[in-house]
This record gives sequence, C-alpha cells and structure tokens, in this order.
Amino acid sequence: MNRDLVAFQLVRFLESRGVEKVFGLCGHTVIGLLDAFRESERIEYISVRHEQIAAHAADGYSRGKNKGVPGVLMTHLGPGLTNATTGVAEAGLNSIPMVVIAGDVPSSYYGRHPHQEVNMHGDATQFEIYKPFVKRAWRVDRPELLPEIMDKAFRLAVTGRPGPVLVSIPMDIFSMELDVKFFQRRYDNMPELPKPGMDVSDAERIARMLGEAKNPILYPGGGVISSGASRALTELAEHLTVPVLYTLMGKGSISDDHPMAVGMTGFWGTEFNNSMAMKADVMMAVGTRLSEADCSSWYRDETFNIPPTKLVHIDINQEEIGRNYKTEIGAICDAKKALEAILDAARRIYPDGVKRPGLAESISESKNAYRASLMEAQTSGQFPMRPERILADLREALPKDGYVVADVGWNKNGVGQQFPIYEAGTFVAPGGLCTMGYGPSAALGVKVACPDKKVVALIGDGGMGTNVSPLATAAEKNIAVVWVVMNNCAFGTIAGLEYQHYEHQFGTLFTREGEPYSPDFAAIARAYGVEGEKVESAEDFKPALERALASNKPYLIDVSMENAPVVTAGCWNINDIYVKRGGSKPGRVWE
Repeated sequence: MNRDLVAFQLVRFLESRGVEKVFGLCGHTVIGLLDAFRESERIEYISVRHEQIAAHAADGYSRGKNKGVPGVLMTHLGPGLTNATTGVAEAGLNSIPMVVIAGDVPSSYYGRHPHQEVNMHGDATQFEIYKPFVKRAWRVDRPELLPEIMDKAFRLAVTGRPGPVLVSIPMDIFSMELDVKFFQRRYDNMPELPKPGMDVSDAERIARMLGEAKNPILYPGGGVISSGASRALTELAEHLTVPVLYTLMGKGSISDDHPMAVGMTGFWGTEFNNSMAMKADVMMAVGTRLSEADCSSWYRDETFNIPPTKLVHIDINQEEIGRNYKTEIGAICDAKKALEAILDAARRIYPDGVKRPGLAESISESKNAYRASLMEAQTSGQFPMRPERILADLREALPKDGYVVADVGWNKNGVGQQFPIYEAGTFVAPGGLCTMGYGPSAALGVKVACPDKKVVALIGDGGMGTNVSPLATAAEKNIAVVWVVMNNCAFGTIAGLEYQHYEHQFGTLFTREGEPYSPDFAAIARAYGVEGEKVESAEDFKPALERALASNKPYLIDVSMENAPVVTAGCWNINDIYVKRGGSKPGRVWE
C-alpha cells in the first residue's frame, strides 16, 4: 500500500491538527479517502445515512467541544454536496467552525459533464454552490496545492467570526503520489493567532457608562459562549450589579439561577424581560448580531428603544456593528477579551463595586411570578401532556451539566423561555437558519464530543419525521442520545400561526382518514435497534426519562403533547404582514 498517496497524507495532516472524528457518507469520489481513514488509529470515521445528518452532527460536535474545535464533514459530489448544504448553512449562520472535505469529478473530466456533476452554468464549478454560506470555498486543481489549502481552511474556520469552509478535491487527486515535503511543512504551521482585544481607554469608557447608568443591562449572544467568556460576563454583572438579558443563542452565558440573570428577550421573551430591556439607559450587547426574533423585528416599544437607550455593541464581525441600531460605541473584538478588559477597568474604577439596592429582589420577584404562572401547566396530569410539564419533568431528571439539544418549535422557543440552563454551552439550538430536523442529528455530534455527559434531544414529531436515520448511526456506534419526541401530530408552530390569522390549519396537521395521525416513533426506534418507549400518561413520562438517562444507551421516548402555542410577549413582523393581507389593520413600519 502506497502511503505517499495524497489521501493518506491528507489523513496524517488531519491527525496533526488534532482531528479525532469525521462525519460523512460514502460516494465514488471519496472511497480513496475512506481507504486512508480505515488505516488511521487516531481518527474515527462516523458514517451516517444522509449528508445533512453528517453536517448537523459535525456542528453539534464542534459545539460540544466548545473550544474552537471545528467539526469535520466528508461528502461526495453532486447530491452528496447538495444534501449537506442545509446543515453547512445552519453552521454558517450560527458561527460554528467546520471544515467540509468534498470529493469532486476527476480533474481530467472538467467540461465533459461526468457522472453526478452539477455544471449547468460552468465547468467544474459545483463547489460554488457553497459560496453564500461558507467563509471560503476552494477547488483543488493540483495535488501540491492541497496542503496549503487545508492549512488555510483549518485556520480560517476558527479565526474571526468562526464558520464553515469547503475544500473540493477531484477524486483522482486522492490517488496521486505527492512528495511528502508539501504536507510536512504544514504539520506544525499552527501559529498562535492573538484574538482582537480592547484598548484600555475604550474599556474604561464602557465601564464608566455601565457604572454611571441608572438602568444598564448586559446582553450576551452566542459569541460569549463560543469564546469562553461566560465567567467574565458573570463577574462583570456581579461587580457592577447589572442585570443580564440574553438572546436565544446566548442562553447559558450566565446561569439561569444567578441573581442577575433575567432571561431571553424578543418575540419569545416574557413581558418583564422585554420591559426591562426597553427601560435600559445603557445596553452592552456582546457577541450577537441582534437578530430579528431576539429584537421583536426591531420595532420600537416592543423589546428595545434604541435610542434613547445608548447601545454599546461588541462583536468580532465588523459588519454587525451599527447594522440594525444606532450605536454609541462599537468595538470589533473577541467577546472574552472585551469582557475581561471591561471587568478589569470596572475593578479599577469601582474597587468596591456598584450597588443597586432592590434590583436583585425585583428580578427574583419577577422570576418567581413567572414560574408561578407556569405551575398549573407544569404539574398538569392531562394527557396528551402539556408541553410545560414535559420541560419541567426533564429539568428535574437531567443533571445540571446535561445537554439539551433543541429542534425548532416548542422545543426551541419554550426551552429558551422557561427551561433553566446552568452551564454555558449546554443548550444547543438552531438559531440561525432554524432548520427543522437539526436536533436529532446535532445531538449525535454533541454526545460524541461529550461522552460522559447526558444528552437529550427535544424534537417535535415534524422534526423527527424529516429524517429518522440518526437512529441507525446511534445504534451502530452506541451513541447514547435520548430523543424525546414531543408529538402533537402537527407542524405545531406554523399550525398555530395559520389558525391565528386564517382560522384554519391547512397543510400543517398530520391526519389519516380525518383523525390525528403520527407514526409510532418508539416502534421505529426499536426497528433501528434503539430502545423505544411510547408514554401513555403524564405520570409515566418522568420515570421513562429517568430510565432512558440511566441506560447509557440510545433511547427514544415518544410522548403525546397538546398542540398549545408558546405564550409570547414580543412581536414578529410576519404577524403584521398577515394582518395587513387580511385587511384588519395596516402593518407597522420598522423605524
């Protein structure tokens, strides 16, 4: 066996970069690379049944590691490449580092439209499909260029705003011989790349703004978690006694049981959370793009009033500063470095801290009142179950350091709103593209990255129905994810929106002969070789969940749930658009 072939050298390069897992699916363009993976003693290749699963799993793996470690995805050309697009785009919009290695047509066949090539608008250009959502897409034209490109790819994926990159490699290059010097000179080319920090003068100015403000708030996004800045954020909140609101992706950046933790804002935020945000005179947003759902479609008098609220916006991506709101101070820097600099400045300027009497009590009273408003639903014995009870029972059964991997719908919005998260990074959700079907696959990657942690995937029946084959991979590799299918026989969130505006639910309900219909997901799980249990009463759910968590095996629980909407206090522009179409009242205009 010729180990000087490019495929074997590529695998040795991946080993040198600390890659331990590669998620993928076979195809004729990548079997040369599979041959090399087979020989590796340091990399485990995890085969899936659909390329979107591989992409979401690689995403979940990176988020489970939470140390700037990119997920690695291998895919075939044509349908393999296009199947993976949604998962790679989700990672891109969530700033998740990922390296995609794709097989391509033989280089000698450029222009001849070989098997499975997409070339309607250009020869050998199918890698350009990825350009809108990756940081860069390369096609390798010569074998000696591959080491340099792979070196660039791994560095680019994790620097600046993290994200996915694509390297498209013609299949014949995998089987070419290459002088080992080209790869060897790249093995140790891993320079320490300092992340952009904050000037002392800027840090002091921001610290004074927060300290002198009457009603300041801290507003972390996902960048706080990915940069490892949660501790600095928490200590800053404590030192200056500043309440912390957060975005969906920022949930977990401060423990939800902390006295200064308030909760999520926006469309799925609570009335108290949004009102506190509107009353702020200074708001420091860190590691967030201030997205639509978190900001109630940027309407005034809903979540934020900027101005008169003075916005300090800190993000590693310069394009986000000033995009949606007038910004008093903008800083392009790493979230952790920024928060540490501001914390140091605050300790110098206010050595005894800043006291805000009564603030912690006010936050506590509001949180207690909100919890009391949920109590009836959380303890309800009705069946199909109330979704609030599903979440409450899960919180009691899951260890504080356990992971919750959400999909879209109740299992994302409800968790963001009312499910306490205690450790940074343990809430994993599709906040960018909001892909239905993300959760079942991403949970695989999270569990592979964190084998000693409990991982529960909360999935609607619509999301689980998009692709059940993550169960096959879990069975083959004994990946002990617990899937909880919150089954309401519907695309529940859209059904609710449609009924609200059109008084019907056409195209959103699952029915058979006029009755609600759902496949038996527990039976499907068992058919795949995964433990499956169908819950028949509210009282049976928590014991089933405890059995599943204790089993340390892949396990699926199918629980019938009432199709009840998540109660919202914010707004979403689509609601006004629908109302406008119906003629009831004109839609609001964003200011």
